[in-house]
Amino acid sequence: MYEIDSIGPVARISFARGKARNAIPIDQWDALREAVETVGASDARVLILRSTTRNIFCAGADIGDLSSLQERPAERSRLRHLMHGAIEALAALPIATIAAIDGGCYGAGVAIALACDIRIAGAKAAFGITPARIGILYPTTDTARLKRLVGEGQAARLLYSAMTVDGAEALAMGLVEQATRDAESAAMALAEQIAANAPASIKGLKRIIAGAEDGGQMFDDAFGGTDFAEGAAAFRERRKPEFRQ
Repeated sequence: MYEIDSIGPVARISFARGKARNAIPIDQWDALREAVETVGASDARVLILRSTTRNIFCAGADIGDLSSLQERPAERSRLRHLMHGAIEALAALPIATIAAIDGGCYGAGVAIALACDIRIAGAKAAFGITPARIGILYPTTDTARLKRLVGEGQAARLLYSAMTVDGAEALAMGLVEQATRDAESAAMALAEQIAANAPASIKGLKRIIAGAEDGGQMFDDAFGGTDFAEGAAAFRERRKPEFRQ
């Protein structure tokens, strides 16, 4: 279901269930969490989420599995907790995360993309949040992320209608940060730029963007860090800095 690899300091988790449109069965949400935690424990400086199949990013939760919840009420909260665990593990990664969306992204697939720091849409990207189409709801945390990105009105428009929007419209409403011909190439180029910068700076900036209460102290402490020492030395010596993890 998931493949993990790396290109230098850039790790990639790839959805690899193309024949099922990368739909995620109930028992594979924990595997996604484990994949994310594996990257978090590595020396990676950036994570890209992608698909091995260009026409689909992720179709969301497997509808076949969801149908079984009608007769298995005890499994309903289990699914919710498994989904939450995987998506929140992604959101909690201290490194930069990028979703490279070169195809369809639906339902819980959008929730996964929302948990990343940056979303890039390719030429064939399409986004739809479709629980209303099958009579269910969208998780509270994921709905809150959607609302923060696109605003309450657009969130309502997307959720109530279950409409599909392309990359250009997703960019216009703030659902993605970049729309381009090839999301994977753009994501790798951006990841390499990020990975060349100070890891401590990226981690600290990510916390500040998230609203860390100790941002002022973090700002002060950075001047005493090894990354600043190397960055300042490289500036003086007119060379590229060599930051360590």
